[in-house]
Parts: sequence; structure tokens; C-alpha cells
Amino acid sequence: MEVKIGVQHTPREIVLESGLSAAEVESTVAEALTGKAQLLSLTDEKGRKVLVPADRIAYVEIGEPSTRRVGFGAL
Repeated sequence: MEVKIGVQHTPREIVLESGLSAAEVESTVAEALTGKAQLLSLTDEKGRKVLVPADRIAYVEIGEPSTRRVGFGAL
């Protein structure tokens, strides 16, 4: 699942591929935004952990799961 996180006062967004479902990502973000957690903590498919202070989150975009394309065929 591709997740894009916009951070306030930062020109670039954080993009990561998460192994979580869309509902799990949404639940994690909701917990951070409602104050149940101080940080939004997500782990990408390579095991790297991304921590974003909950009060600095501008937006979170949850995309479709991406599939790897292999070969030189026409799209």
C-alpha cells in the first residue's frame, strides 16, 4: 500500500510502501490525530520505520497497492 504523508512546513512529502491494509493505515493515522499517540509510526516493506509528530501532519494519502512491472512490453 502506497502511503504519502505531508508534513507542515516541509516542501516534500514522505512516500512509503507499507505492508498494512488501507484500513490499518487509516486506523493508525486516526489514533495519532485524535491524540491517542504522540507520533504517527509506520513501517515500510523494507523494515524501515517512519515517525512523524502527530501535530505536524498536514495530510495522509492512502493509495492503491502497487504491483511491480517486469519486462519491456507495451502498457
